[in-house]
Amino acid sequence: MLESLELTVNGDRHALDAPVGRSLAEVLRDDLGLTGTKIACYEGHCGACTVLLDGVPALSCITLVHAVGGRGVTTIEGLREHPLVDAFVREDALQCGFCTPGQIVSASALLAANPRPTREEIGHAMAGNLCRCGAYRNIEAAIASVGGGR
Repeated sequence: MLESLELTVNGDRHALDAPVGRSLAEVLRDDLGLTGTKIACYEGHCGACTVLLDGVPALSCITLVHAVGGRGVTTIEGLREHPLVDAFVREDALQCGFCTPGQIVSASALLAANPRPTREEIGHAMAGNLCRCGAYRNIEAAIASVGGGR
C-alpha cells in the first residue's frame, strides 16, 4: 500500500508516494536519484548510509521514510561545498570511497556541534562509521584539519 509523503532533502521539497515500511535510504537512492548515500549492511551497523535529520546523524537504511515527518534531510549531495570534502581528498582519507559519504556526513554534524573537537572527541563521534580499508588515521586527520583539532 502506497502512502503519500513530503520530504525536504537538501533544501528541496519532494512529494512522492512510497510503500509503508520503505527505508529512507531506498527512497533517496531509488526515487530521488541521490545515490551518494550508500547502503552496505542494511542493519544500521556500518554508518555508510548516514544522513542528517535536522542536523543530527541518522542511519537511513533503518529509518522508515514515513517516520521522517517534517524534518529536513541532508545527504552527502547537500554537503558538496563543505570543507570536509576537500580535507578528505587532501588528507587521503579515502581508499575505496564507499564509506566516505557517511563519514563526511557524520563529521559535518560533529563540527557543527563542536567546531574544535579533540582527537578523542573525533574518535568518539566517528565510532559508528566503519571503514573497511582502515583509513581511520587519515579520516581523523581530515576532520582535525577542518576543525582545527586540538
